[in-house]
Amino acid sequence: MVVISVFIIGRAAYIQQVEGNYWRSKSDSLHQKFVELEAERGTIYSEDGSMLSTSIPFFDIYIDFAADGLREKKGKRFKENLDPLSKALAVYFKDQTAAAYKKQLQQGYKNKERYYLLRKNISFNDYKMLRSFPLVKEGRNKSGFIAEVKSKRLNTFGLLANRTIGLARDNAQNVGLERTYDSLLKGESGSKLVRFIAGGVGVPVEGSEIDPENGKDIITTLDVNIQDIAENALLKMMLENECEHGTCIVMEVATGKVKAIANLGRRTDGAYWEDLNYAIRASEPGSTFKLATLLAVLEDEHVTIDKHINLEGGKWKVKGRTVYDSEEHGLYEVTVKEAFEHSSNVGMAKLAMNYYANDPLSFINHLKRLHFDQHSGVGLIGETNPIIKNPKSKTWSATTLPWMAFGYEVLVSPMQTLMLYNAVANEGKMMKPYLVQAIQRNGITVTENEPEVLEEEICSSETLRQLKLALEGVVLEGTGKTLQSPYYRLAGKTGTALVANGRRGYADHIYQSSFAGYFPADHPQYSCIVVIKNRAHAKKFYGAAVAGPVFKEIADKLYALHADKNKNFYTGSFRKDSTGFYYSGETTDIKYLLASMNAPYVDSAEKSEWSSMYAYDFKPVVNAKVVDTGKMPNLKGLGLKDALYLLESAGLKVKAKGKGKVSTQFPEAGTAYMKKQQVMIELN
Repeated sequence: MVVISVFIIGRAAYIQQVEGNYWRSKSDSLHQKFVELEAERGTIYSEDGSMLSTSIPFFDIYIDFAADGLREKKGKRFKENLDPLSKALAVYFKDQTAAAYKKQLQQGYKNKERYYLLRKNISFNDYKMLRSFPLVKEGRNKSGFIAEVKSKRLNTFGLLANRTIGLARDNAQNVGLERTYDSLLKGESGSKLVRFIAGGVGVPVEGSEIDPENGKDIITTLDVNIQDIAENALLKMMLENECEHGTCIVMEVATGKVKAIANLGRRTDGAYWEDLNYAIRASEPGSTFKLATLLAVLEDEHVTIDKHINLEGGKWKVKGRTVYDSEEHGLYEVTVKEAFEHSSNVGMAKLAMNYYANDPLSFINHLKRLHFDQHSGVGLIGETNPIIKNPKSKTWSATTLPWMAFGYEVLVSPMQTLMLYNAVANEGKMMKPYLVQAIQRNGITVTENEPEVLEEEICSSETLRQLKLALEGVVLEGTGKTLQSPYYRLAGKTGTALVANGRRGYADHIYQSSFAGYFPADHPQYSCIVVIKNRAHAKKFYGAAVAGPVFKEIADKLYALHADKNKNFYTGSFRKDSTGFYYSGETTDIKYLLASMNAPYVDSAEKSEWSSMYAYDFKPVVNAKVVDTGKMPNLKGLGLKDALYLLESAGLKVKAKGKGKVSTQFPEAGTAYMKKQQVMIELN
């Protein structure tokens, strides 16, 4: 009994300590299972074909040192390629010496490791290079090299439309188009049979793979250039005024295509990022909502824009509460058009009470016809529900109607507000906004979205005519007159809404600034809305001062972008403009530009090679610019190309800083210089 017991214990110890790895390997080899192979996720493109979100492949490289190709003829192939392979790995990856790589490979070969990790997360370019290395190029069976592919999702333009596009991430809530169209983008997974060896490492079984079906591609309506313009214009104002968050949407008038959505929120460190899609989040719209009120009273023929209304100096008591106009104007008897142009809360509240106090549902029905009571339909998950009250609502009170008339006690998203302004620009036809133009598989279109009309006519042609006059009047004579351009007309409406700050209520004087409109007013191409929530006690908070400049910058840049492509976009007429300017350059260049724009100018340059152009009596004057070859030339107003030409022709060296036109130079103009002297110029 004792002898048998000792034998059993000894045998058990031998199996555990000496043969342990062998038997564990045998045990693991009995375990096989199918694992999922992820499909390659589809790519999201802009309308012009630029990649907005795509999957980048990364590779983990393993070696099966027990592969027959490595072991045959006593490892002849491995031994012959060991040195050149080690050297190639060291030279390319530069993370360790050739000797270190050689030792590492020899150890793996000696231990007959079946799934040895050589490199992790290498790029596709690195993988292509690796496949040309000695031994590896002989293929998987002879070299034992195994590549495991995995993908990483990347937004190629970074911040640009980041929230709208979204990003497919592990262990996190996906957003934007990535979430909305996840089922199409992700495709169908495949599978492969894996055999588990010692240590629980899984080795794929050759020939067992079921290939995945790659996801479909999404072609959006977004334009990268317009998105960049909108994003930068919004960011500039956000930084300048230290705003809390803001959004900007640009829509193509005729189709409803969303060409840009910018969303920026302020982080704790003061930087801005696309944290939420504010474009589809409902809030109190403020004065941009007054267009709906004006439409209702005009369409029901209660008033015309020429009818007079008393603004009571900007303060009016109704049902125990006082309506205040946001700006002190001291106006009393004005036309309805003037009340709208000056964004009078009193004027809109009076119109609502005078004509809808006894039948508020008539007013509410107008709002429903304008689709303010339902989602915009833009096709993004996360759009919050709008709130349009009616007399049966629990929170309806005696003052709800007048407050609704100027954009309070209602909740609508900026996208919904823009739909109304876009409809006015589109001759009364309300378009459904959309972001996805087509869905493709392997470059072939599977589904294509066409422009969809929600309402053929939001109002009569006469109402539409008066609405357009009122919107243009805001920029010409009203609260937005600082935004008008001498080259084309804008149409739109400013908005300034006081918003509550949680339990503190309205004590912090936080305002939401907005501007909604379209351009050019005589032949609208784009509609746009800008909504910005300011910080407490902000130095600027009026819609014309905060949201208006963002709108105008976008309009100006899109006007310039399309001026040579669309005759309807360029009016060819010039108005008197007191703006100061100063440019310099070759006389022929300056005259060519002025002639191309049909701009009248005073020619005082005659046959001079160089000229300066500046404003005098509301007209450009082209004046001769004397360039003395013996002295330092006056470079002010020149572009870098012309400045370099002048200085380098004189044998001078140039160091330039900045972009734009030359604003300062050293040495100064008129001073003597020596050959090869360095000249410092700064561009503005």
